[in-house]
Amino acid sequence: MCGITGIFDTRGKREIDRAVLHRMNESQFHRGPDEGGLHIEPGVGLGHRRLSIIDLSTGQQPLYNEDNSVCVVFNGEIYNYQELIPELQALGHVFHTRSDTEVIVHAWEAWGEACVDRFRGMFAFALWDRNRDTLFLARDRLGVKPLFYALLDDGTFLFGSELKSILAHGGLKRDIDPLAVEEYFALGYVAEPRCIFRQAKKLPPACTLKVGRGGTALPEPREYWDVRFSLNAQLSVDEACHELERRLTESIRLRMISEVPLGAFLSGGVDSSAVVAMMAGLSNEPVNTCSISFADPAYDEAAFAQKVADRYQTRHFVDRVESDDFDLIDTLARLYDEPYADSSAIPTYRVCQLARKHVTVALSGDGGDESFGGYRRYWLHMMEEKMRSALPLGLRRPLFGTLGRLYPKADWAPRMFRAKTTFEALARNSVEAYFHSISVIRNVQRGQIYSDAFKAELGGYSAQEVFERHAAKAGTDDPLALIQYIDLHTYLIGDINTKVDRASMAHSLEVREPLMDHPLVEWLATLPTSLKMRGAESKYLLKKAMEPHLPRDIMYRPKMGFAVPLARWFRGPLRQRVRDELLGGPMLDTGWFNRDAIQQIVEQHESGIRDHSTPIWVMLMFNAFLRNNEVG
Repeated sequence: MCGITGIFDTRGKREIDRAVLHRMNESQFHRGPDEGGLHIEPGVGLGHRRLSIIDLSTGQQPLYNEDNSVCVVFNGEIYNYQELIPELQALGHVFHTRSDTEVIVHAWEAWGEACVDRFRGMFAFALWDRNRDTLFLARDRLGVKPLFYALLDDGTFLFGSELKSILAHGGLKRDIDPLAVEEYFALGYVAEPRCIFRQAKKLPPACTLKVGRGGTALPEPREYWDVRFSLNAQLSVDEACHELERRLTESIRLRMISEVPLGAFLSGGVDSSAVVAMMAGLSNEPVNTCSISFADPAYDEAAFAQKVADRYQTRHFVDRVESDDFDLIDTLARLYDEPYADSSAIPTYRVCQLARKHVTVALSGDGGDESFGGYRRYWLHMMEEKMRSALPLGLRRPLFGTLGRLYPKADWAPRMFRAKTTFEALARNSVEAYFHSISVIRNVQRGQIYSDAFKAELGGYSAQEVFERHAAKAGTDDPLALIQYIDLHTYLIGDINTKVDRASMAHSLEVREPLMDHPLVEWLATLPTSLKMRGAESKYLLKKAMEPHLPRDIMYRPKMGFAVPLARWFRGPLRQRVRDELLGGPMLDTGWFNRDAIQQIVEQHESGIRDHSTPIWVMLMFNAFLRNNEVG
């Protein structure tokens, strides 16, 4: 795993300032502490920080082709590079290293922009071709590896693995995009391709960008892949289990190629446990596994992780996280650059910290919920869809909309009496309802905390448009497939992958995600919903396939998640900090927020009338972002 950055002059061949490029590169030192390298020529500068994983002796970057006319900086892994080397050698290409990086330069020479179609892995890279006078950027299909870019007013193009490397250049305007703020307050992250700063963007997953000289604007990114939910595979449960096990084993085997210590995260959930079980069958040595235990038993899965570790006799490491591990708030804000509001970033940071003490590469179970249908919200959405299908939207919207407005919100009540959210969901179409169900701050409450001035800046924009844009491309009206498609393009990338990338790179740890292997994701998208959900049972196929390998109480138990006790923190040890931050911090200085509405949220939470822990966390992290970037 590495960090990449660079400068390209789109208007000519102005001299690249080595000191500036060096500063941009060193801002990502944590991503690659082993080595650093720069390539500079008129109008082009590429930087790379290396975390050595494969070909330790000769895999330095920037890396070149035979005549040095093609140069690449690369972050990630091409897992099928050993298959591509002989194919490229047969075409006449000469290799000087054993690294997957060199495959990229020769694949570009052989296949041009289509080279990305041949790569199986997680990657973000920038390639300079002097003969074509072209800078080519690419990002992997599922957005595991990040890539930011910006075009400055003077025609200077910047890119980097993290936003901080672009900011280190010094030329990026720090004007905040109001539409990005709306996305953050609705989703807890800024969705691709938008960035919190107007002048910067994220390269979307499964996209490439070809940058040349002479134009006044950048071309639009080109999408080279998308998943299609055909749901047309005709397999018995036994056949599907056999095929899943074969594919999962292959994906894990490819991700175990490493010249440095390797292990796995083990939470005690079915996804990470399945990965560890398959790793144990492929390894001659005990697998290194890492877990976090929580002092609060309501959040602790350590006993389940230990059961899997015992079964497979792993070399198991456990760190205990205290219930009040909230000192990371400002650290996380600096780490994520953009505002980011998933509080599970705290335990994720800690488990990466633990893992790096013992390994350099760790496999995770991330991506399983999206492809196998594991989230509880999927089942709830399916139940609501059955009710929505009973009445046309024209009748549902006025009827249930009125009930939703009139019914009191009752977080304190037994679940059967919390009907307000259900009524609101039934008054919406499928995409509206799903957006509403997963919004960290819902439409009505966002409308209350935004000032009139900020609403005017939004010009009617709603983050729901992100979901509608992806839904329009989904190519399916199957209720589960549609929201899986949306999650694969939003939550997985903007939340899960962002969280793991920044937390792992903060500790110079490479994390590999075998459940995001794109051939596996493509195959799972051909399976009917009945193989993913049976009644209220989620991940049906994965659990059936793992029955010979894992204890039943690991698989068939309520999902816990990787959570922290926010509600208690904000009524206890962080009570005064919440008041100071939200009622007097930089967020209010922007003029974008309604102080009275925020004060009501704080007071209702303190009193126990409502649980506003999520919106409070969202606002705390936005304040921390503003402080760290001296904006607001």
